[in-house]
Amino acid sequence: MTVRFMDVFTEWASTYDDTVTGHDPEYKEVFRRYEEILDTVATKAISPVVEFGAGTGNLTQRLLDRHQDVLAVEPSPEMREILIDKIPALPVQDGHFLSFTADHAKSFVSTYAFHHLTDEEKGEAVDLMAQILPQDGKIVYADTMFVSEEARLQTIAEAKAQGFNGLAEDLEREFYPLIPVMEQIFASRGFDVTFTQYNHFVWLVEAEKMGE
Repeated sequence: MTVRFMDVFTEWASTYDDTVTGHDPEYKEVFRRYEEILDTVATKAISPVVEFGAGTGNLTQRLLDRHQDVLAVEPSPEMREILIDKIPALPVQDGHFLSFTADHAKSFVSTYAFHHLTDEEKGEAVDLMAQILPQDGKIVYADTMFVSEEARLQTIAEAKAQGFNGLAEDLEREFYPLIPVMEQIFASRGFDVTFTQYNHFVWLVEAEKMGE
């Protein structure tokens, strides 16, 4: 995430964990298989690992269970406070995809955060990560994406028909990408990328930096 949607997370911080566990019917499908998604991202990461949008630490703890060197990057003061309270010894940095400090990393990871960037900013973020990653380094993240613009518009219409107006507004307001756009962003920067769908909304992206 970036500072663009900071007010959303100021309001959401105290109830975020309830949302991701399925208590909010509007977002139940968005977070279906949530535990499996987190476990998969953590397993595919390579240490040293940098996590963007660490939030309340749900992915972070899984990363620490598997990797010795983990840096959490989180711009929301409210989220950082919860994260530090949960994992006091964790290195936590105030930053985001386009503003961070990492001398070395073999993987960058995130969940439910990359959509806060415009498509242009997504490319800029990948450029920044690529400058740091070694050959065979990875970018691994899970987020809402769509196979086409028609699929995105259909999903918004279905949300409105169900009375899920908050979800519909979210899908219209933020920058959920199309998979062909993300394929082009990664391929043009020398990454081999795969996409795996986990629920109606969320896809897992694994992009490996290839050699020159």
